[in-house]
Amino acid sequence: MFDATNQATILLPMLVVAALTFIAFIRMAAARGKVAGQMDPAFYRAQLGGHEPEAAVVAVRHYHNLLELPTVVYAGILTAYVLAAVGSWTLVFAWGYAAARLLQSAIHLTYNNPVHRGLAFVLGVVFALALWINVGMAILARL
Repeated sequence: MFDATNQATILLPMLVVAALTFIAFIRMAAARGKVAGQMDPAFYRAQLGGHEPEAAVVAVRHYHNLLELPTVVYAGILTAYVLAAVGSWTLVFAWGYAAARLLQSAIHLTYNNPVHRGLAFVLGVVFALALWINVGMAILARL
């Protein structure tokens, strides 16, 4: 899984986070589907005039979170791949981010301790930053 000689292995952690995003989308759609009859359809135009039940809000937040920082990680992974700059550390940072994101999601969707979730988030940010430092050094080495 951490085969730095095969540049395509860098795409695997991206696939894991992308799969998590699609799962979160399905979960969000299901949560909203359960409350569809209780909500004024106009609410979904601008999210005004009411509140969704907590389960739907959690699912929506979870999905939206997967459209934020992961996009920066996707860009780093794709940049490393395009530059053929995938090394052992690049893989460690990408997989570390994917693992931290999975952990953060698991915490958010189960017992949701903000301290634990926050630590998983910070760990993911550290891995994302390390990935980009690694990729940035590869970019600078080519100038």
